[in-house]
Amino acid sequence: MTTNATAQLERISNAQGFIAALDQSGGSTPKALASYGVDAAAWTNEAEMFDLVHAMRARIMTSPAFTGDRIVGAILFEQTMDREVDGLPTAEYLWSRKNVVPFVKTDVGLADETNGVQLMKDNPGLPALLQRATAKGIFGTKMRSVVQSANPAGVDSLVAQQFQVGNQIIDAGLMPIIEPEVNIEASDKAAAEELVLQAITKELDGLGDRRVMLKLTLPETPGHYASLVAHPNVVRVVALSGGYDLDESCSRLAQNAGTIASFSRVLTNGIHADQPQDEFDITIASTIEKIFEASIT
Repeated sequence: MTTNATAQLERISNAQGFIAALDQSGGSTPKALASYGVDAAAWTNEAEMFDLVHAMRARIMTSPAFTGDRIVGAILFEQTMDREVDGLPTAEYLWSRKNVVPFVKTDVGLADETNGVQLMKDNPGLPALLQRATAKGIFGTKMRSVVQSANPAGVDSLVAQQFQVGNQIIDAGLMPIIEPEVNIEASDKAAAEELVLQAITKELDGLGDRRVMLKLTLPETPGHYASLVAHPNVVRVVALSGGYDLDESCSRLAQNAGTIASFSRVLTNGIHADQPQDEFDITIASTIEKIFEASIT
């Protein structure tokens, strides 16, 4: 393990703070830009759209409030990893200037629903992406699949796929964030979360000395994932907001000791493209502080 990777593992394992999810993909970018006050008329092709969202992300990352004092990690979209912030490659900027550990999103979207779940689509480009990520100083990865209902066979297959790909990522020398999201609109959400807990525990118990991170939907029962927080094969458990607003996300997070945030949509709460810089900085500082306080409760 390199000197940087050792220091980054220490931060991710023990530092107070949360992980900023800045990994909106092509499908979710228009919504992210719209909430930022940039509508579809502002671009004529995908390249221009990604230029605009990179400018938004760079503005967030360069804000004085975005530092390792409150934020321990940031998840990047692949294109963000390949770009620069303030003249430096993004991962290098995050680590050297902000003391924030860089991750990259590695999934390429969701398959159609089968057995109540949406698995990750096959990603033949994963080995090449992992190689590039390593060369760029990325510490870990994140990949998402979604549980839509409490179907035991579906949940088992989804979690098994996550860990199968997770082992590929470990083999490449990176830290995987396993993300079996449970849809917050699921009518049987609590039952689905129980199945997810059982399936993850089974996979963790078969990992030997390997370690992973987990990114989970904020549960219906506070402390539901406490055994995963304490599991020796888990570096850290982080939570996604999943569609809950900022206040609800932070309220639920604060009820789950040992779990920290990894929020995307709510992180950009209240910021707009046309805000003066001082107003932008004040707004995002307030949001960061609220998420931080919920993460350390």
